[in-house]
Amino acid sequence: MMADENKTEEAVTAETETAVTNEQPAVADTPSEAAANQDPAQGAEGEPRRGRGGRGGERGEGGRGRGRGRDDRRNNRREEEDDGIIEKLVHINRVSKTVKGGKRFGFAALVVVGDGSGRVGFGKGKAREVPEAIQKATAAARKKMIRVPLKEGRTLHHDGNGRFGAGKVTVRTAPPGTGIIAGGPMRAVFESLGVADVVTKSVGTSNPYNMIRATFDALQDQTSPKSVAQRRGKKVADLLGRGGASEAEAEADAAAIAE
Repeated sequence: MMADENKTEEAVTAETETAVTNEQPAVADTPSEAAANQDPAQGAEGEPRRGRGGRGGERGEGGRGRGRGRDDRRNNRREEEDDGIIEKLVHINRVSKTVKGGKRFGFAALVVVGDGSGRVGFGKGKAREVPEAIQKATAAARKKMIRVPLKEGRTLHHDGNGRFGAGKVTVRTAPPGTGIIAGGPMRAVFESLGVADVVTKSVGTSNPYNMIRATFDALQDQTSPKSVAQRRGKKVADLLGRGGASEAEAEADAAAIAE
């Protein structure tokens, strides 16, 4: 009886080992072999594979579709925002407030924007983080841009003075090749405006906010011969010919004037 029971147990054990051996797949030595042996249309347990971007099928172009769509939208938004506007960060001020448990920091940004063709604006923004403050300042600057007439597209038509608070600035037209002779915040304004030749002087304060406001005060007083002629009901050549120039020279100068 005992011998028969032992034979029966051995037979059952052999059949079980044979079945397990037949069910186990071949083990690959490397990840490459495992990927080659696996059916691309099935997962690890024979079920259809599902990509992160599609409901089923192979993970090709449809895979990760949701992420790619989001990236495309972001790229389109960046292209829309990149409309040729020049943005220059002038100043960042960090302030701290002492509260229970420590200090709370904030940031104030001053930004100047322009299109390089006669339009310029400035704005300021405050936030807990620097990027958000810069974004607010840029949005504020874009909303209140002013147009300044330029002579030959490179310099101012005439000299001017501006003042805000204790700050006083003087801006002067310059011949070709002079460059932008200005410092700090004023240089950012003229670079964004598109001025290539100008001479400036600032006295009274070094506060960037007051310097920029004084500079904008001087730029808002700029006028062109064309606007003066329209206001007075005359021709541009009539205004330019009063300095002793001939009629032909006045006509040539009038034709060369650009807003």
